[in-house]
Parts: sequence; structure tokens; C-alpha cells
Amino acid sequence: MADSGATAWHQRAVAEITRWPWLQRLNDQASAAVDPLYDRFRANPVVELMHGGRWLGHSLHPALSDLPIGFWSATVLLDVVGQDVPADGARLDPSSTLSAAGLAAAAATAATGVADWSVSDNEDRRVGLFHGLLNGAGTVLQGVSLAARLSGHRRTGRALGAASLTVTVAAAYIGGHLVQGRAVMVNRVATNTGPQRWVRAVADEDLADGAVAGVEVEGRHVLLHRSDGEVHAIDDVCSHAGALLHRGEVEGCTVACPLHYSVFDLRDGRILRGPAHHPQPVLPARVRNGWIEVRGSAPAPRSRRSSS
Repeated sequence: MADSGATAWHQRAVAEITRWPWLQRLNDQASAAVDPLYDRFRANPVVELMHGGRWLGHSLHPALSDLPIGFWSATVLLDVVGQDVPADGARLDPSSTLSAAGLAAAAATAATGVADWSVSDNEDRRVGLFHGLLNGAGTVLQGVSLAARLSGHRRTGRALGAASLTVTVAAAYIGGHLVQGRAVMVNRVATNTGPQRWVRAVADEDLADGAVAGVEVEGRHVLLHRSDGEVHAIDDVCSHAGALLHRGEVEGCTVACPLHYSVFDLRDGRILRGPAHHPQPVLPARVRNGWIEVRGSAPAPRSRRSSS
């Protein structure tokens, strides 16, 4: 068998990064400063919009991150082909203009990144902090590069611009690991479809009106809720970070995720407050022969009769 070490180096590298003592200390200090502030304003619509929330359907940060990378890549390209000379009477050359635009975009990207980082946990939070530190270093290098260009030191500006892009691409790689390798900010219930038949979940008498219950049916976690005599069922696994919703605070027909306090409507799974981006999948539910039964969203197809 081929050695898999060459294909797993990135996993080992990131795991080693998260064990750096100075990064763990900095993570604790940053968390102590940011978490109380975030908790104070988590219900503010502006904070939810910074996540992307229910309005955009996914995190805003990854989309914004393309802007500084794109601007600074174009800056380096113009430097390479010698198109970084300002027109007559102009203060900014094309490369400087793109560099400045990237810095402005980086500010918005950083703000949304901090918002997303504030609702991460454990190893994800440490990796996210390292990702942010690299991006911060790349932004500082780009700022110094722009200052050098404006002062007439184009060669220095070019070198610093190339260094900035290199560091920023490394940060983007770490960000890709968070999404693709750690499944941060992805829909945790996108592939949940079963069970493919009606399955008994809980005795009808065990679910009082206004109560919730977390059950597992054929490997799928389901949250049951009765409102005015009608039974509702949604996926119990929070779409944002995978916490079990039935452990959260229930108020009326809403439940708050116990991990990051996203709020969902128990009747239809819609998001009432982020940071979640995706609503909770709804399962059909019914009461039959003294039992509450549920079925997944994708019932098994009927077998076709042979034509023989």
C-alpha cells in the first residue's frame, strides 16, 4: 500500500499548530475579551447580518474574503507586467489603487471573520485565530506596501505586495481547512433524509402539550413538539454547529440552541435568530395507535412490478 503520510501532512500540521502554547494562551485572552461583548449584542440584527444569517443563507465572511485576495493578486500581476506606473498627474498608479481597494475590503472581511470566530469552539477556535493572525499579517504587509508605493519606493512596494499575497494565500488555505476539513459554518443536516418509513418515536401520552422531546429513530435525531394538540417534528441536530436542540431553552413554540443560541421555530424549523444560516429540516409526524410516528423527508421509492 502507498504511504499515506504525504496526503495527511496538512492534518498533522494543523493539529500541531493548535497545540502551540502561545496560541492557546492568546486564544484564551482573545476569547475573554470578545465573548462578553458578543454575548451582549448577539441579538442585534447587525451582528446577525455579519454572520450572513437567515437573509443570505450562508456565512458572509468567505464571500468577502475573495475581494482582498482578488485585488492583491491583480496588484502583483500589474507589478509583474510593469503596469504599476501612474498616469500623468495621477497620485495613484493602478497597482496602488487595487492595493487600497483590497485594504478596504479586508476591513469588512475581518469584521465578519471575528463574528464567525466568536461562535466557534475548541480546536476550531484556535485554528480560526491562527487564520486571522495570518490575514492580519498579510493586511499589515499590504498597508506598508501601499505606503512605499505612495512615497515613490515602487520596488519595495512590489516586494512587500508579493509577500502580503503569499501570507494571505496561506491564511486562505487555513480557512479552507476550517470549512472543508473541519466543517465549520456548513449545514450539519443537509444530508439527513431518513427514516424512509413511518417509525414509532415516543408514546403519545409521553409528550405533553407545549413540551419537547429528543428521540433517535433509525439513527436520526429528531425533536418532537406538541402545540395546541398538533405534533411537530424537526431535526434535533442544529444546522449550525451540531448541538442537540432539545437540550436548549424552549419558550412557546421556539427553541434556542444550547451552544450558540440560534433560535428556531419548532413548528416549521425556520430561523428566528442566527448565527445559524440554514433552517431545521421538518419531518412529517402523526399519532397512530397511541404512538407518535415520524417519517423522513425522502420516503423509500415503491418497487416496480416486473413486466413478465
